[in-house]
Amino acid sequence: MRKIRGDDIAMIFQDPLSSLHPFYRVGRQLVETVRTHQKVSKAAARDRAVELLDLVGIPNPHERVDNYPHEFSGGMRQRAMIAMALANEPKLLIADEPTTALDVTVQAQILELIERLRRELGMAVVLITHDLGVVAEVSDHVSVMYAGQVVESADKETIFRAPEHPYTWGLLRSIPRLDRPRGEELVPVAGRPPSLIAPPAGCRFHPRCPYVLPAHTRVEPKLELAAGGHHEVRCLLTPPTRQNLWRELDAGGDPK
Repeated sequence: MRKIRGDDIAMIFQDPLSSLHPFYRVGRQLVETVRTHQKVSKAAARDRAVELLDLVGIPNPHERVDNYPHEFSGGMRQRAMIAMALANEPKLLIADEPTTALDVTVQAQILELIERLRRELGMAVVLITHDLGVVAEVSDHVSVMYAGQVVESADKETIFRAPEHPYTWGLLRSIPRLDRPRGEELVPVAGRPPSLIAPPAGCRFHPRCPYVLPAHTRVEPKLELAAGGHHEVRCLLTPPTRQNLWRELDAGGDPK
């Protein structure tokens, strides 16, 4: 796995300040990443480090390569982490909340950078985020997770226009919509997330689900195909019931 991590699969972590070692220069950390997987000299690895910093848009990369992490801004540290992740041209990049603690302008720049590099380098990106605006902007396929399980998986358009899992409905109803009255209150998902050490029996979402039936507390649902062939849902409600419930919710109703 050590041969695969950092080479075929790379990761951008949530907090770049704690992911970069504070005692070592950014360039040294990039050099180490390159030389761990490639048999090149230190000089060649340093040249690659400068090239990577330039690739992710850090100004004056020949000078910045000798800076310590605390000398970078939050956005630049995240760019440095992206450079480190791309050092060995991975096939898959996992981005864990890459825009956390960044202001809106820098968030947009980082997401645009990841998308540009994805196209240029021909790699796949798995983006982990709680921000549905980011999901709507950059994703192709979406998997919604609850309590350690995928509860719904489909293309982006299906998730936002025709979701079939009550948890997905709760997420979508908890964000403002431009087509609703300005003063309309948001609807939070009731209850609290369960313990992952001792998850609920049966459907893991059933303690918080307003449409739960007695059988849902005993039977664990499987992730099964819904209509369309590429839409998977983990729910014990029948597909027609789910579809009717979402139509009422999307229209502004509150079915019980």
